[in-house]
Amino acid sequence: MDEYTHSPVSVSGKRVVVVGGTSGIGQALAVGFAADGADVIATSRSRDRVEETAALLSERGAETASVTCDVTDRESLRAVRSRAEEVLGGVDAVIASQGAISRESVRDVGDGEWDGVTDVALDGVMRVVQTFAPAMDDGGSFVNVSSLAARLAMADLPAYSAAKGGVEAFTRAAAKELAPEVRVNAIAPGFFITPQNEETYAEGTEKRRRIERRSPMGRVGEREELIGAAIYLCSDSASYVTGEVLTVDGGFAPSAL
Repeated sequence: MDEYTHSPVSVSGKRVVVVGGTSGIGQALAVGFAADGADVIATSRSRDRVEETAALLSERGAETASVTCDVTDRESLRAVRSRAEEVLGGVDAVIASQGAISRESVRDVGDGEWDGVTDVALDGVMRVVQTFAPAMDDGGSFVNVSSLAARLAMADLPAYSAAKGGVEAFTRAAAKELAPEVRVNAIAPGFFITPQNEETYAEGTEKRRRIERRSPMGRVGEREELIGAAIYLCSDSASYVTGEVLTVDGGFAPSAL
């Protein structure tokens, strides 16, 4: 082999599970991976969304299965792992994209709302990694979905911000402990319109205009613009990359101060 030959930036042939993969960013990643040649199982709590997304994956040639999942329930996650091993023959990569959000301020957020967000968005990532890491004895990778809110102060998002900050810290800790067989990285999206925030950041709103003014790219992102980053981190081309958080924000964070 030529000394300078590198592995392609592709997930073709890989077996992938996308937790929280039936809407928003997770669905975009699941479908993008399938289009790149991966076999993909996209899961969430909604049976209808799971089946709808499985159809999209099949249309793109992916081997898949319809299985629901609740990240607050370890048995539910173990069932997804078993189904992936049965249908796909194993697991090479897992994306933890499940989400929960609260828009209560620091003064007003209650224990129940705080716990509800962190149980899904932070503790859920821990459960995903713990469940699927044993399936990667021959090597594999995790990509956890973080957010700019982990590093930038955003009003009325204390629970979400704390959870995402925890995701980034956990990503580094897991990367250290699971190496060298398993790589653990994260992506931190900037402002992307999803069903979760489409009203808050709708075109023409003051928040949307502020984002566009402060972003060097002058716009919000399209979900499809995250696919390449996730594919890179799960590909063999990133074989020496672990414990990293790859920010995809149109330059918003460096220019925001």
